[in-house]
Amino acid sequence: MPETFGHHPWSVQELVSGVSSGQVRLPDIQRPFVWSNSKSRDLVDSMYQGFPVGELMFWENAGEHHSRTIGVSDKSQSASMQVIDGQQRLTSLYAVVTGEKVLREDYSQERIVVAFNPLTERFAIPDSAIKRSPDWIQDIRGVFSSAIDTRHEYIAKLEKARSVERLNRDEERAIELTVNRLAQVLNYEFQVVQLKKDVPRETVADIFVRINSEGVKLASADFILTWLSVFWEEGRQELEDFARASRFTAQEMARITDTKITWTPKNPYLTLDSGQILRVVVAIGNRRSRLQDAYNALRGRDPRTRQIIPEHRDRELARLKSGQTRTLHPNNWDEFLKVIERAGIRTGSMVTSKNTFLYGYALWLIGRTEFNVPVDELREVMARWYFMAQITGRYSTSPETRGQDDLNRLEGIGQTPQDFREAINIQIETTLTEDWWLVSLPEDLHTSNMYGPAHTGYVAALNILDADALLSTLKVKDWLDPSRTLVKGMEKHHLFPQDHLRKNLGYSATRQINQVANQSLVEWSDNIDISNKAPDEYWPQQVGDKSIGTERLARQMWWHALPDNWMQMDYQGFLVARRKLIAAVTREGFRKLSDPNYTPQPPRSPQVLPELVMESFDELVLAGVIPPGTPLVPTDGRTESIAEVTQDGTILLNDTEYRTPESAARADGAEDADGWEYWTARFAEPVLLSQLRVVEI
Repeated sequence: MPETFGHHPWSVQELVSGVSSGQVRLPDIQRPFVWSNSKSRDLVDSMYQGFPVGELMFWENAGEHHSRTIGVSDKSQSASMQVIDGQQRLTSLYAVVTGEKVLREDYSQERIVVAFNPLTERFAIPDSAIKRSPDWIQDIRGVFSSAIDTRHEYIAKLEKARSVERLNRDEERAIELTVNRLAQVLNYEFQVVQLKKDVPRETVADIFVRINSEGVKLASADFILTWLSVFWEEGRQELEDFARASRFTAQEMARITDTKITWTPKNPYLTLDSGQILRVVVAIGNRRSRLQDAYNALRGRDPRTRQIIPEHRDRELARLKSGQTRTLHPNNWDEFLKVIERAGIRTGSMVTSKNTFLYGYALWLIGRTEFNVPVDELREVMARWYFMAQITGRYSTSPETRGQDDLNRLEGIGQTPQDFREAINIQIETTLTEDWWLVSLPEDLHTSNMYGPAHTGYVAALNILDADALLSTLKVKDWLDPSRTLVKGMEKHHLFPQDHLRKNLGYSATRQINQVANQSLVEWSDNIDISNKAPDEYWPQQVGDKSIGTERLARQMWWHALPDNWMQMDYQGFLVARRKLIAAVTREGFRKLSDPNYTPQPPRSPQVLPELVMESFDELVLAGVIPPGTPLVPTDGRTESIAEVTQDGTILLNDTEYRTPESAARADGAEDADGWEYWTARFAEPVLLSQLRVVEI
């Protein structure tokens, strides 16, 4: 068996000197520095205590073009040792001992400062209290550069704080011992496993993957990025550069790099990491959504024999290169961002799923570069797709499986623009059915999550419809413009104010008070004025104070899903009514998105809803329509079962809780019965559940 490594001791001083000179560097297959400052503190503490802190692994390789420096300062020597395992520990040591800044994962520069208390032998990251305390050496870097000077300065500071001419001899001796002991950390020896210089890069990459798989679990993207470091190093660097640039404007990048930069992928929706961009590259280049499958394919691994076939590897790499060229093209990226804006998304907080964003970009690229769909037509069809995918949570579960299904639907069809449009439209139409708009979406709005897909879809629809803010002459989309910097802008106003619900109506559950159907977007000054007044008190006053005509007020009430005489309604009835109206407005926004020439016709007078049907059983309980403890019996008397309404809004039958009347009916043996008709509430006068769920307004 060939000898691939040997063991060698390196002291902390030797390691720090090697890093400072550039002799020891990080290879490109390493991850960025991600340790917190507290972990750096704990590392120093462990070495001070003489505890083991693990081995390091280096690779004897002089290939400077394959490595990055530790820290941000220039190095004087070429690399002869590259760090394979131990990056976080070594970077921490270097930063703490020298005071050099390190480059964080978000590409910011930071000094890692560790303080030390010689009296208690404690280490800490200095906070404001420690910085004011004379008991602490504020930065142990001074101990490593000159322990004697640091000790004298510390003792002098302590004497001044205590107003004494000199500390007692025992305390001085104790300080001398602890400071000298800290200085001896420089002599702490690491055992370093050194891989021989003739070990191939592919083997080094394999070793790195195996080592890290035993510690911090690597994602599939990390395996592919490591593989790219071996076979297409410049490709991985392109991914990292693109991800880094997504955090900065062109002007900021020019200042950071001191070079002329005219474009970056920075956008108002999300910052990227290399793994996310890789997902798009693999999806369009290799037609794979599961990154683990893509990794095996890129290695050229035959799924049947499990052997590596170089020809397969070269083929998959060529496909990946093609995908990456298209993915990173500035024009493609900028045109896709127009899709997101066209779908009504204005800010990063409205992007409820990064996977939807990434898979949307992949499908857009396929449509543009393989089906040759004209960019203006592609924008419209993909905006509809994105709206559908986000509002339905298309990638909320098993995103890779769903993504592969979506990619597969584009295989084996014609290659014309019409073929692509039809394939995408089928996905949309089979998802956004009539039942989904009328039943599923109102039910999804039964939530207090203002940043969930359902409510975010409604806000997107308001942007598409060019809706006013409530009781305002300003547009919702203008207030959500990411280019505007405001101290205060739009606020979510409780239409039934919180204090009114708690004090006057007896509601205590935050989930019920903060229902999305109880909130609307208003200007912040209006929200302050409204305060905690009852709706029938503040609404007429607010309407009277605004210079808004009757017709415009009717449009605003329609946009903001306010039923006629809503301020007089029972709270639970109001929530049920408004969920349905929010869903209807959202649907109108989607219709407008589907047909730019479509003009919604809001009613000239507010809607009249004589009665509403509560959608779920727990609504009846929360509204007090059917109190907890109420017995429920089968309407036709086919069984002698007696169920009971619980405090949580469920039906307790034979010691099991059921959320719906249907599931409770099935448990009682009525497979095909309508649960609302099956159960009767045993009041003084028995009443069918189907009758109780109808709320008069």
